[in-house]
Parts: sequence; C-alpha cells; structure tokens
Amino acid sequence: MTTPALLPLSGRRIPPLNLGPPSFPHHRATLRLSEKFILLLILSAFITLCFGAFFFLPDSSKHKRFDLGLEDVLIPHVDASKGAKNPGVFLIHGPDEHRHREEEERLRNKIRADHEKALEEAKEKLKKSREEIRAEIQTEKNKVVQEMKTKEKKPLPPVPIPNLIGIDGGDPEDNDIRKKREKIKEMMKHAWDNYRIYGWGHNELRPIARKGHSTNIFGSSQMGATIVDALDTLYIMGLHDEFRDGQKWIEHNLDFSVNSEVSVFEVNIRFIGGLLAAYYLSGEEIFKIKAVQLAEKLLPAFNTPTGIPWAMVNLKSGVGRNWGWASAGSSILAEFGTLHMEFVHLSYLTGDPVYYKKVMHIRKLLQKMDRPNGLYPNYLNPRTGRWGQYHTSVGGLGDSFYEYLLKAWLMSDKTDHEARKMYDDAIEAIEKHLIKKSRGGLTFIGEWKNGHLEKKMGHLACFAGGMFALGADGSRMDKAGHYLELGAEIARTCHESYDRTALKLGPESFKFDGAVEAVAVRQAEKYYILRPEVIETYWYLWRFTHDPRYRQWGWEAALAIEKYCRVSGGFSGVKDVYSSTPTHDDVQQSFFLAETLKYLYLLFSSDDLLPLDHWVFNTEAHPLPVLHLANTTLSGNPAVR
Repeated sequence: MTTPALLPLSGRRIPPLNLGPPSFPHHRATLRLSEKFILLLILSAFITLCFGAFFFLPDSSKHKRFDLGLEDVLIPHVDASKGAKNPGVFLIHGPDEHRHREEEERLRNKIRADHEKALEEAKEKLKKSREEIRAEIQTEKNKVVQEMKTKEKKPLPPVPIPNLIGIDGGDPEDNDIRKKREKIKEMMKHAWDNYRIYGWGHNELRPIARKGHSTNIFGSSQMGATIVDALDTLYIMGLHDEFRDGQKWIEHNLDFSVNSEVSVFEVNIRFIGGLLAAYYLSGEEIFKIKAVQLAEKLLPAFNTPTGIPWAMVNLKSGVGRNWGWASAGSSILAEFGTLHMEFVHLSYLTGDPVYYKKVMHIRKLLQKMDRPNGLYPNYLNPRTGRWGQYHTSVGGLGDSFYEYLLKAWLMSDKTDHEARKMYDDAIEAIEKHLIKKSRGGLTFIGEWKNGHLEKKMGHLACFAGGMFALGADGSRMDKAGHYLELGAEIARTCHESYDRTALKLGPESFKFDGAVEAVAVRQAEKYYILRPEVIETYWYLWRFTHDPRYRQWGWEAALAIEKYCRVSGGFSGVKDVYSSTPTHDDVQQSFFLAETLKYLYLLFSSDDLLPLDHWVFNTEAHPLPVLHLANTTLSGNPAVR
C-alpha cells in the first residue's frame, strides 16, 4: 500500500495532493509545413510586434519601482556594481519631459532599425535551400547547448566562509547515553543501506515492496531526494563511506534540466537546504554548484504579479502554478514563507543579490498587509495580493513561516531586527487567540477557522515547543522564562499524544473536545509517517534545560519506531497508532533520515556537536551556519577553512 494522497508527506509543510489532470506526452504536429512558410509566419508576427511596440510605447515616467535596498546590510561582500543598493531607498523614476521625449525617440529609432534588419535577414533566409536552413538551425541549437554547458561549468566566485564550529564529535561521557547514540546510528545505517540496495536514485523507498517510491512533490523524475536529504546526517554520524557514495551519485546523476514539475517549497528545503548543509560540512564545491543550479531553476516561480511565488514550477519550462485545492488559487504561507534561510545563503555564497531580493520582497509585501486579529492567514493570492480563506494555523500550511522569521534573526547573528519584530508580533497574536489549556491541564495550539477556534492540534504543530524555547532568549519584556515554560508545556502535550496510543507513537492530529484530550478521533488522523516534530522539540528543550525527561521521552519514541516501524527492507510508517497490530504504509520518507534520526542522534550527543550559537537548522533539519560577520574572511579572498 502506498501512502494515501491526502497525507502531508513531510515536516512543517502542506499536504502534497495528487491533483489536476495527468500530464500527457507532447506530440509532434502532424501537419507538414515547409521551413520557408514557418519563417514567413514568424516574420509576420515579428512585424506585428514591432508596430505594436512603436505605437504603444509605455510612459516610463508613470512607473515606480520599490527598491528593498537591504542587501548591503546582510550581504556585505556583494559588489555594489552587481546590484546592491543603499539601504532603505525608495526610488521613483521620473525624468523631465525633454529627456523623456528624447528617450522615446531613441527607442522608436532603435525599433525601426531592428525592424529593417530583421526584414533583410528574413529575405536572405528565404533565398536559401531547405537543407541550408536545417543546417543553420542545427548549428544554432548546438551553440545554445554549448553555452548552457559552459554556464554550468563556470566556477562560482570566492566568497567569505563562516568560521565553522562543531561539525563532528559530540561523544557523550555517559556510557548508557553513548550506547543509545550508537543504536540511532545503527538505525540510520539500516535505513540507508536498504535504500542503497532497493531504491538507489529514486526519491524514496518502499521498504516492504523493496523498490523505489516517489510523490508528486518531486515531479516525474528520479532526483535522489533521500540521497540529498540524508547527506548531512551521514556526515555528522561519521558515516563517511556512505557520504562519499551519495556525493558521487550527485556529481554524476543529479540533473535539474528535466521536464518535471516540482514543489518549490519541498525542493528548496530538502534539496537546496541539503546541498548547502553538505557543502558547509564537507567543503566539497560540487554541493554548492548543484545548489545554485537548482536555485536558478526555481526563480521563474517568482514571476507573478505580486512576486509571491507559485507553489510548483516546471524545472525545464519555468512555468508555474498553484495547488488546485488551495483557496481561490492561492499560494501557501508555509511555502512562500519558508525560503529565507536558503535564499540568503545562496546570495551569500554567490555574491548575487537576486535570491535575497526575492525573499525580502515577500517580507515587505506581508508587512504592508492587514492581518485579522494580528494573525497571518494561510492563503495569499499571488495574482491579487489578497488573503484567501481566513484560516490560521501553527501546524500544516502555516508552521514554518513563523519558524523562519525567528531563524532569520538567529542566522543574521541577531542583527535582522525586522524579522525578530515580525516573529514577536506573530507569537503574541498566536498566544492570545490560538493557545489554550484543556480541562485536563494540557496546553495546546488550536486552529483559527472563519472566526472560531478549532480545538485540534496536529503533529506538525508539535515543532512549536522547540521554537518557543529557541526564541525565548531575546523575547520582549524579559519573557524568556515564560516562553521556555510554554515550550515545555507544548512538549508535554505532544508526549501525551504519544503516550495515549497503543504503539507509543503519535497520531497525525488529535482533539481536545470534552472528555477527549490529545487523542485522534477520526480514522484518517491515526497514522504515523515517521515524522520528526515531537523529537525535534525534545532535542531543543534538552539543549536549553538538560532536563533528563527529554532524553527519556526521545528514547521511548526511538524504541517504538524500532519495534513497530522497522521492517527487513528499512522503516515504514503505520496506519493506526491505536492498533496493537498495525498495518504499514510501505513508505520510508526521506525526512526520516534527514530529520527524525538526526534529531535523535543529536539528543544523545553532547552540546558541542552543531552548537546552536553557531548553527541554525532549516525546517528539514539541515544545519546552516550563523553569518557571524566578524568570523568571515575578507571579501574577494579565496575561501580558507
């Protein structure tokens, strides 16, 4: 059995539904037209375009451009001549009337000259034979292909490299803890080795059927999602032979020039995040090169009237669209709001501000919008710039947006005060309207739907316990203790959702209605698909409190996964956590290796492995370094580790 289409397949993200009509192969036209007739059609269209441009030239004085102008602040090594601006400038382009007329006349003359040149070239083409035209077309094709290959091989410029601390080690002093850590490492080996045997190159693994698996979030191509997602986990566990196997596959097989429609969000957090983390940990240039190649393929998704990206984009054509089920064709808050960390690092590593500008434009747009009760709705229409359905959640559809506001501040060495303010404002509204205490004394985070609170909490929302703890330091009005306690209360509630099942594994979501507390009611909410969020919260709270209960709870979860999810061909999710004889869903999610096992390993490691004052984890648990400006090399110098 495969995972039902309605299941959200990964951490802090939307349900990846199989939507829309199936894709059909493109067929060649059956009409046989001569090349000369085709050229005449093209010439006719070009002439029409030229005359249209001539008579309908836009008045440039009417156009305004909002310049974000902040890349100098967070990307100090970017060359100003390549697009960096002075901070906080609002530019209005409006030349005087005389200069405007001269510019219009210059454009008209240029169009006339181009028009005449095109006519002459077309006449010359029409004099040639069919074979000569075919040969020229093939020559042009070859030239374009060669230019693309040259561009891909072009080395990236040397840039400042953060001072990397704590990329290996982490051996615990306690012998019992060391044994538990080794057990987690053995579980990782079991998951990886079976993927290596039965699903190599596929996106994920079906461990019972023992074959590759994929979902529509990765498109129709075999992109090796598990390989990319697992690399940094392999590295920090010291599984370097396995890491090198993954690196070789990526170097020789990972190709983004495929006709495949992918989720911008999922590909960003798993692939770009995973490749960047692998680059920082290992220093291997191939990971940085591949991350930049993929990022360039995602940029067309931002070509919308508002700059809010589409949910999906075709890697080859650049055509984007949104999920068919999303409110009125909207983009999703947790998707377009979970790009900042990776895109800032892309600008940092390439010296190109385009990535930074894209995510800062999203932030500026959100800052200008009204928010009902101070809450961010989950849906925003990329065409109109208006909110869709008024549905707010800290679980699926909204979750990682809030996470990335906090982490943008942390990643900037706590200099991005704008991000911190947005986070604090949002959390205050969430605490006022969504966070409640049940009759039994359990603190939970509900969902706001059409003016009322739904007393239901998802497994995805359990990450928030760790987020509150992570954001406690630096909170307003000396409320650090309050938010640390709030994080601990959320952790307790999520532990109860595990403890009240037969398998000691948590359901996808659970209710707080009447006598029912922290328990799933509907059958469709009783599954567990190897999710990491509860264990993630245990790890953050362990780091900040060293309360032994979090290691105890984490070990309980690890034993339950080992007992009920482990099969001979890997690890599988289960369909009903309340059944003592569960049925498996036969999917080993890539995030199980990227997140769940990584957080378990870190939970039983010492704090000097990936210390939180030097590393920030993206929403797929890929560690990216804090950009300590004092710890970077000088701009333009070769990177030195």
